[in-house]
Amino acid sequence: MACTSCSTKDGQPKGCKNNGTCGSDSCNKLTVFDWLSNMSLPNVEKPYNWVEVRYKNGRKEYYHNPDNISLSIGDIVATQAKAGHDIGMITLAGELVRVQMKRKNISDNIDEGLKIYRKASQKDIDIWTKSRDREEPMKVKARQFAIDLSLEMKISDIEFQGDGSKATFYYTAEERVDFRELIKVFAREFRTRIEMKQVGFRQEASRLGGIGSCGRELCCSTWLTDFRSVSTSAARYQQLSLNPQKLAGQCGKLKCCLNYELDTYLDALKDFPKTDAKLQTEKGIAVCQKTDIFKRHLWYAYEGEWNNWHKLTTDQVNEIIDLNKKKQKVASLEEYAADLVEDTKTEFENVVGQDSLTRFDNPKSKRRRKNNRNRKNNRNRNKRKPQNSKNAAK
Repeated sequence: MACTSCSTKDGQPKGCKNNGTCGSDSCNKLTVFDWLSNMSLPNVEKPYNWVEVRYKNGRKEYYHNPDNISLSIGDIVATQAKAGHDIGMITLAGELVRVQMKRKNISDNIDEGLKIYRKASQKDIDIWTKSRDREEPMKVKARQFAIDLSLEMKISDIEFQGDGSKATFYYTAEERVDFRELIKVFAREFRTRIEMKQVGFRQEASRLGGIGSCGRELCCSTWLTDFRSVSTSAARYQQLSLNPQKLAGQCGKLKCCLNYELDTYLDALKDFPKTDAKLQTEKGIAVCQKTDIFKRHLWYAYEGEWNNWHKLTTDQVNEIIDLNKKKQKVASLEEYAADLVEDTKTEFENVVGQDSLTRFDNPKSKRRRKNNRNRKNNRNRNKRKPQNSKNAAK
């Protein structure tokens, strides 16, 4: 999905000139599709006069439109700020703005909210683009100043206000940082108002964006807005190896996607017996060695015979545990494991019309080899016959 300004020309994408791509800084970053855009309001109703404006790296704010300016998605507007004005892009208008504000618990009180001044003029856009061009070289210098002052912090991003009067420095830190001296250095060097804002590591990854290990864009930078805590128990329940390099995302924390299927695994594990429960049999005590949540199987081994595993279903294990609670023992696990007969034969269908994959597995028979030898000998004899006839004629 892309906006109209990102259409291709001669097979090459033009791009939206928003200092980024659709995947990292523009069109698809936490966007909301307006399903009600083609629907007309009743005659009595008036259009909702609040709009959603997006700034750099997906930051969104909601503004009141007191002058009823005709606005549509994609318009560049000048908005009210605490001091001066800011420049942003309209990303949502109409009734869905009311829904979004209600979902985010934002009041639509006109006296408390900020307003839209006007559509941005060419002069506003020129100042805005010049300020955006200053951000990257400023970030390099800002990081060097923080290193020179021996501050345990990382300057992750810089965002200029639309009129260029203020720069917001986003940073991450493990502990509280005294950056009063750093602000003095910034103000003296960059000649602008400075605002420091600390963000978490997950928020930093969502602002910067990127590609995850799954090959897709980061969830936090495209659609995920609430960052829930993720613990290693989520990986244990899903039987994932506790490898920090694989479980950690680009933010250095555990991946948010570990929580996506956790509830499904927890519901499936309700029918499973506890892994520390031992089975009492006449042959001996059996201990759980492995579980398969998808097939609902468990593997048990007798104490002292750890290499010999017996596969049981969850119903069979629960039945044995119920008998043990009644102080009854089963004869052995082999009786239950014998009921599970696996069909190990796998049949593949040739849907593409290709040759058999097993055509080279079976060795060629001796008859075929003898036939091939006889054919070669006959061919050689036929080649020699014309030469002998010519010699005889001479």
